[in-house]
Amino acid sequence: MNPMTLLYGLGGAFVGIVMGILPGLSATLAIALLTTLTIKLQANDAILVLICSYVGALYGGSRTAILLNIPGTAANAASCADGYALAMQGQAGRAIGIATSGAFVSTLLGVVCLALFTPLLAEVALQFGAFEFFWLALFGVTLSGSIVGGDPLKGWLMGLLGLFLAQVGQETLYAHNRFTFGWDDLAGGVALIPALVGAFGLAEVLTTLADPIERKIADVRDSVLPRWKEIIEYRWTVLRSGVIGVFTGLLPGVGEDAGAWMSYAAAKAASKEPEKFGKGSIDGLMAAETGDMSSIPGHIIPCLALGIPGSAPSAVLMAAMIIHGVQPGPMLMIQNPHFVYQVVAMTTLASIAILLFGLFGVRPLLHVLRVPRAILMPIVFLLCTVGAFATASRLFDVYMMLAIGIGAFFLRRRGYEMAPLVLGLVLGHLLDKSLRRGLVLSDGSILPFFTRPIAMGFAVVTIFVILLYVKPFKAAVQRAKNGVLGGVRALFARRT
Repeated sequence: MNPMTLLYGLGGAFVGIVMGILPGLSATLAIALLTTLTIKLQANDAILVLICSYVGALYGGSRTAILLNIPGTAANAASCADGYALAMQGQAGRAIGIATSGAFVSTLLGVVCLALFTPLLAEVALQFGAFEFFWLALFGVTLSGSIVGGDPLKGWLMGLLGLFLAQVGQETLYAHNRFTFGWDDLAGGVALIPALVGAFGLAEVLTTLADPIERKIADVRDSVLPRWKEIIEYRWTVLRSGVIGVFTGLLPGVGEDAGAWMSYAAAKAASKEPEKFGKGSIDGLMAAETGDMSSIPGHIIPCLALGIPGSAPSAVLMAAMIIHGVQPGPMLMIQNPHFVYQVVAMTTLASIAILLFGLFGVRPLLHVLRVPRAILMPIVFLLCTVGAFATASRLFDVYMMLAIGIGAFFLRRRGYEMAPLVLGLVLGHLLDKSLRRGLVLSDGSILPFFTRPIAMGFAVVTIFVILLYVKPFKAAVQRAKNGVLGGVRALFARRT
């Protein structure tokens, strides 16, 4: 609670909101860029800036969804229909006020779950050894098929590419060079920051310049101050959507947009006026913004306790934590037990920051939308270059950033997302180390990977998740599920 820390938190939230407001920029890019700019800060201050920017970016994305009908981030897509409809009815300020109040309350609800569930989940995870860590890492890479995008095969391919990049350089047990091809600069491996900045920063710049969007901003003429009467009136929507958001956040591989859409669908199903949804429904906008914002603490829970991020921004956030010397996972509660509660405080500060900026900084922040892309994108590129070089003062890292960024640009044009690549790069070191250590402990036998209870459970779940993408197996599971549900309904029908 010292002034400098509060300033870092407010600054991170402000930068995140600005990045969220600008269409084409994202929470993932905000975290990646700020990781490079905060590399010299103390770990707690740096991670505070990153978490506040994460929360701020998702909140800022609601502005463009309401005023432009363009979601600032993927998570804000559900807010477009009702938010933009309200703006077209001359109620843009009211819509922004609803989004602000819903985001603030739901983030606090998620913070409570973060404080309660993370230590409990970490206690279970303390039973893990090398064999369990191997399956945990493999399970995380398996989820790259669903973490973003609609094609699981492309997600897996990018996850495997990330795994391969993680093997480049000296291996951990005997310091033998792998895949360096005699190039000494590669002996240190592919550094995380150049990879992050290239995959999300440079690729985003090139994608934005290649696909310009014409924008027409709706005017904000009415008050943005939230009507507390409306918040009380829709309290059940806030509570229901907050719980749904946290739950979807706990599921690895399910992004913030899933929390928003599931909350929106639940609100429409429970509403007495479902015909208003998509035409300016307060209930619909409140549900969408509450669902996506409450999923942020939900995503942080498995990230901290298990080392498995649930979305693209949380994957980059986990990578940033590792860069700053904090290793998420089951050992976190032993090595750094206070860190979880520091994250709780950081997320609380972030929610207060978006409330302040959301209520008192609406009109000044909207001027950001009027900055020409020809000015903005070169600045972002400059930050990418400086960030890649500053971490280790190596020109090679800049070349690596350029190579990964240009490759990511062409891959994204073909529908390949970059979050699975980063996930594979982050988890690749854990998977490799755990596999080799497990084989050493078992004298080369693979049986303990399948016979230890927790390892066997992860193996079954991992294989099951993969098989779910096979159409005949998925259809069989659906038939079995329908059969069980039909039997339960019939049983209840007889009793009644």
